[in-house]
Amino acid sequence: MHLQVKQNASLKEKIFHAALKGGPDLYILPRQGYNKKYAIFSTRFGSIDNAFRFVDNEQEEEVVLPDGVAHFLEHKLFDEEDGNVFDRFAYYGASPNAFTSFTHTTYLFSCTDFFPENFKLLLDFVQAPYFTEESVAKEQGIIQQEIRMYQDNPNWRVFFGILEALYTRHPVRNDIAGTAESISKITKELLYKCYYTFYHPRNMAIFVTGDLEPEAVCGLVEENIAGRSFPPFHATQRLYPREGAAVHQKKVTRELSVSQPLLNLGFKDTYADLQGRELFVRELTTELLLEMIFGKGGPFFTSLYEEGLIDEHFDFGFTGECSYGYTLLGGRTKHPEKLHARLLAAIKKIKKEGLGTDSFARYKRKMRGQLLRSFNSLEFIANNYLAYRFRQIDFFEILDLLEEIKIEDLEKRLYEHLREDLHAVSIVYPVRQD
Repeated sequence: MHLQVKQNASLKEKIFHAALKGGPDLYILPRQGYNKKYAIFSTRFGSIDNAFRFVDNEQEEEVVLPDGVAHFLEHKLFDEEDGNVFDRFAYYGASPNAFTSFTHTTYLFSCTDFFPENFKLLLDFVQAPYFTEESVAKEQGIIQQEIRMYQDNPNWRVFFGILEALYTRHPVRNDIAGTAESISKITKELLYKCYYTFYHPRNMAIFVTGDLEPEAVCGLVEENIAGRSFPPFHATQRLYPREGAAVHQKKVTRELSVSQPLLNLGFKDTYADLQGRELFVRELTTELLLEMIFGKGGPFFTSLYEEGLIDEHFDFGFTGECSYGYTLLGGRTKHPEKLHARLLAAIKKIKKEGLGTDSFARYKRKMRGQLLRSFNSLEFIANNYLAYRFRQIDFFEILDLLEEIKIEDLEKRLYEHLREDLHAVSIVYPVRQD
């Protein structure tokens, strides 16, 4: 199989790509001198993909899933007829894991030795589903217990509180694991239907990085898929409900066992079906804008910290996917209402005073340095590369696109996105002692 090579001068990185016949896209990033090897196998099937249209035997069918199927399927793939795949990874000294996000599911391992053996294990178990009615029933109990645990997690609750406030209909407002009721509706047959719909190799991709020879890695994948037969791939149309621009509700509050309140302030982005370069530029522009206003070490962050309104865990960020986007900022605070007001006031002030050309150049250099340091992490590169690839984005263009951003782009974004009418707040208070 011919390996295509793509180089990025800004990052000084070289990535190898193979479009395997009938198989998944394969990306290899050699890192000479690294002891760790890291591999991920991802499918574009996440928790928001709970309604879709596909063709089966030339018959078009629309399917609506109970919440939590993608996460449930992730759990079940580790089961084998004669045991659990975790034990086999442990035998070869590897650390396996998996996670389900809103948009995709990823299986992974890291190791220092026995890479071919561990890599074969990864390829094999992801492509060999084994579900029984008994094992599904058992897993329902396990995940329902996990859901109850998350219901008591204040960070989880304040996060999904803001998504519930921002969104009226989009499934991003729903818990990735589902609910106890939705999980009870999952069957063996439903898991197989979703597996064969979304775990087709053409809907998947592999990323491998470490001190490895690209041709050898490609040979391992070709050998693995050579004996497999895959049905024709039919692209599945994901069906998302139409979401208006307005936020669902301005404020969501809960009481949990916390020592001090938690606050998440959110701004809902307004677009639909955005992907590729346009989505990537929007993300970078927003992240740079947020860094200029709220960044650690900046005057506003320092004033909030000195007043005791925030601690070192105060954070912010923008999430931009094809069908939704939002900015979140917040953390622990003794005075959530006061912090809420101060954050909105800071945005009003920056709109009045402007961003400043010198400040813009300084924060742009800072962001570039942070990104370059992040590329020392194999996990950071692998997980981000495929997540962006699924959105038709080349993650390695990140520094080139950052250089193209102008202060006028940030000013436009400031006014169109950080709008008071598009914001909501989620607060978790300590349980009141009567």
